[in-house]
Amino acid sequence: MLLGCLCFAIMGALVKLLGQRLDSMQIAFFRCAVAFLATLPFVLHKKGHGAFRTIHPFGHLLRGGVGVAAMMASFFATARLPLTTSTAISFTTPLFMIPIAVLLLGEIVRWRRGLATLAGFLGVLIMVRPDTSSLDPAAMIGLFAALLSALSVILIKRLSGTEGILTILLYFALVSSVLAAIPAALVWLPMTRLELVLLAAVGILGALGQFCVVRAYALGELTAIAPIDYSRLVIAGIMGFVLFAELPDRYTVGGALIIVGATLYIARREAHLSRLHREELAARPLEPHPNEPVRTEPTEAPKAVEDSSRALPAGAGGR
Repeated sequence: MLLGCLCFAIMGALVKLLGQRLDSMQIAFFRCAVAFLATLPFVLHKKGHGAFRTIHPFGHLLRGGVGVAAMMASFFATARLPLTTSTAISFTTPLFMIPIAVLLLGEIVRWRRGLATLAGFLGVLIMVRPDTSSLDPAAMIGLFAALLSALSVILIKRLSGTEGILTILLYFALVSSVLAAIPAALVWLPMTRLELVLLAAVGILGALGQFCVVRAYALGELTAIAPIDYSRLVIAGIMGFVLFAELPDRYTVGGALIIVGATLYIARREAHLSRLHREELAARPLEPHPNEPVRTEPTEAPKAVEDSSRALPAGAGGR
C-alpha cells in the first residue's frame, strides 16, 4: 500500500510539472494509453481473450467516460493547485459516494455516517474559503473530479456483480484511451524527449499504483490499510516543498485534517458494520434448500434407524 501511495504521489508531481506547458487532456491520454499497453499483456496472460467477454458493454462505456472525465479534471486541478491541496481534495471522493449511493443504490445512511460526511465537507469549506476572494476555480474543478470519481466507484460496484475485476480494468483502460484521444487531439502540442519520458512514467506509475492498492486491499484488512493511504498527503507536502517551493497554509492543514478524520472514520465504521454483518450471517442457522424434499420421520421407527439418521452429517441429504 505504501508503494502504491508513493507511485501516486510521484505521478501527481509529474502531472504538475508537465501541466506547466501541456494540457491536462493530453497528459490524461498518455496516462490511459500507457496504462493500457502496460496492463494488456498481464490481463491476457491471466485470462486470455476471455477477458474481453462482457454482458454490459454500455456499462463499461459509461464507466470509462466518467473515469476519464474525472482524470482530466483531477489533472487540471493538480497542475494549478499546491500538491497538498489537490491531494487533500482527492480524499473527498468517499464523502461524495455516500449521497450518490443513497440516490442511485437506495442505501440508507445512518446518523454517524451522515455527521462524518458533513464534517468532511466542512473541512473542504475551510480549505477553499468560499467567503474570501481567494476561492480558486481549480479547487472547484478538483471537487468536481472527486464527485466524478465517486460516481465511477459506484459504477464499478454495479459492474462487479457480473464482471471480473480484470475485465473491468481492461475495458476502462481501453475505453478511456479512446475517449481521451478525442479532446487531446484538439489541444495537442509537440513534446520534447524529456516530456515523452515523463508522460510514459505517468502512465506506468498510475498502473503500478493502482495494482499495488488493489493488491493491498485484497491481502489486508480495510481498517489497517486505509490509514496508510493518507501518507500521500505527507509525501505530496514534501514533494511540493522540494520541487515547487510550496508551503501549505493553516487553512489547508486544518481542512485536510478534518477531511482525513472524517473519511477515516467512515472507513472504520464501514469495516465494523461489515464485520458485524458477516458474524450475523455465520451465526444464522442454515435454511433448507427450496427444492429439497421435506423428510418426514416415521411415527414408529426402530431405534437403530433413529440413531443412524442422527449420525448423518449436515447436508448429506443430497443438498
